[in-house]
Amino acid sequence: MGIADRKEREKERLRDLILTAAMKLFLKEGYERITLRRIAEEIEYSPATIYLHFRDKDEILYALHEKGFEEFYKRQQTVLSIKDPLRRLKRHGQVYVEFALENPEYYDLMFIMRGPAKKIRQREEWHIGRRSYEFLRENVKDCMEAGRLPGGNLDVATFSLWSHVHGIASLIIRERCAMFPEEKMPLIVQGALAFFLGPLLQEER
Repeated sequence: MGIADRKEREKERLRDLILTAAMKLFLKEGYERITLRRIAEEIEYSPATIYLHFRDKDEILYALHEKGFEEFYKRQQTVLSIKDPLRRLKRHGQVYVEFALENPEYYDLMFIMRGPAKKIRQREEWHIGRRSYEFLRENVKDCMEAGRLPGGNLDVATFSLWSHVHGIASLIIRERCAMFPEEKMPLIVQGALAFFLGPLLQEER
């Protein structure tokens, strides 16, 4: 490995270290309370080192969102091989919850924390997040056009489905399901998805 390659790997290692520390602090202490100096203290580097990689705290936040949504979008694309739009939509819901439960820190930052949402609204475009929503919306549209989902307002239907899976993921991530034994949660999640989607989606008998 040459010198240039080693420097690039060290640069990426330090960037990931900054992002990991920032994620931890944002979730633990709140986005608004964290400064670049505080992040630098966490990784035991000078603030100047962080400025070599990120212009400000907002840029770190956006980098975390990009990282999370890139992985989420990859997961979404795994349903494309399913031809039937109804079965694809069902699997889409499962993929959503699976991603959330396997990546709770990212999910919290992407979909739950209020601070990041304020910053994202200030940006003129948020392609990385809208892309995932449009992926779901197109899946719902395919179901409607195939007669597998009741017709109506496409955005209302999409938002309703999104809200359902988001609610499941959020309750578990924020530890609001203490009334259920942990070993039963996988079956409860599957049952919740089926309970909502079963009556709503017009299954072929």
